[in-house]
Amino acid sequence: MELGMVGLGKMGANMTTRLMRGGHRLVVVDRNPAATDAAVKEGAEGAATTKALLEKLATPRAVWVMVPSGAPTEETILDLAGAMAPGDTIIDGGNSNYKDSMRRAAALEQRGITFVDVGTSGGVWGLTEGYSMMVGGNKEAVERLAPIFQTLAPAPDKGWGRTGPSGAGHFVKMVHNGIEYGLMQAYAEGFELMRNKTELELDTTQIAQIWRFGSVVRSWLLDLIAKALTENPGLTGVAAYVPDSGEGRWTVAEAIDLGVSIPVITQALETRFRSRTSEPFSDKLLAAMRHEFGGHAVKAAQ
Repeated sequence: MELGMVGLGKMGANMTTRLMRGGHRLVVVDRNPAATDAAVKEGAEGAATTKALLEKLATPRAVWVMVPSGAPTEETILDLAGAMAPGDTIIDGGNSNYKDSMRRAAALEQRGITFVDVGTSGGVWGLTEGYSMMVGGNKEAVERLAPIFQTLAPAPDKGWGRTGPSGAGHFVKMVHNGIEYGLMQAYAEGFELMRNKTELELDTTQIAQIWRFGSVVRSWLLDLIAKALTENPGLTGVAAYVPDSGEGRWTVAEAIDLGVSIPVITQALETRFRSRTSEPFSDKLLAAMRHEFGGHAVKAAQ
């Protein structure tokens, strides 16, 4: 099967490589010509523009968009749609908000263009391990694109599936990432607790390795924890600053809209916010209040 790929960041480039190894024909383009050239050296066909990419594909055409969410995705989809014909398909494999995906699907349908949203998980390991893909869109389109998903997945019949109509793929990926926040936070807090029980002289690197086998908390995340601690037991040089890419916020906002309680995911998101403030004003105010009502000493700022 042939496919166009727009966006050759780390994940997009790895997906392109996996698809070519699976025997698919790929035509690629990226804003960075060096990224396109690198894919061409791997066996893809390069294009200088999205219009040139479309001209190299037989109709009906399918193009996978793998660019940052928000404005870059919007601009790319509009650019493609302006040069596409009825019967063509746009696949968004990035971390778009599911509401944007529903809106885009409806707008493209008016032009006769099919839209498929694919929540994609796997990160830098997807090239060798395969990608988990949560697919939203009409059944016929998903079935037609099945060879692509089967090649990218860990196995043809595992790790991917149609989760519902347009928007469903990105909605499920949003929830997936919210759960990821909670899992990561639980592991982080547990290891923090063990590091502080100094009198027991616990070796957290050893404990991570023990838990990897037979334990009910074993997981791929734990495998990565063990790898990180083996390479750098004290995490020297790693700042206690944790960004968020947006999906956790969307998950919490959706829970509020639906009146669904998700305290673990919410707290994990708030903890990430907290990590970015070196001297929280709220903590200073707590210290000031204790001094005002109880005369408690205030520690001077360094």
